[in-house]
Amino acid sequence: MENCLFCKIIAGQIPAKKVYEDERMVAIEDIAPQAPLHLLLIPKIHFSNTLDMTAAEDETIGYLMRKGGEIAREKGVAESGFRLVQNNGAGAGQSVFHLHLHLLAGREFAWPPG
Repeated sequence: MENCLFCKIIAGQIPAKKVYEDERMVAIEDIAPQAPLHLLLIPKIHFSNTLDMTAAEDETIGYLMRKGGEIAREKGVAESGFRLVQNNGAGAGQSVFHLHLHLLAGREFAWPPG
């Protein structure tokens, strides 16, 4: 998508603090962190959110979830706990309409969220 912030980051047109990248995804530091560790896990294919998913994206989401766990281990937060969050729509807090997961860790989280 030509006006998508995350597509521009993936293409290298906008700088970001990357902590992981492979052929399927990129993980970057959030510019407005809500926890001591706040990363965004972004697939390299563009779709807005879970409402735009087809069966073709099922593997992509599973991959993001698994990589989120691996990154949590690498960052030393797996044992203390972490969250993987995905917002759908502006009313749920989504501000960039390219599906992504938030990996949050390093503080206590309340339940229910929000």
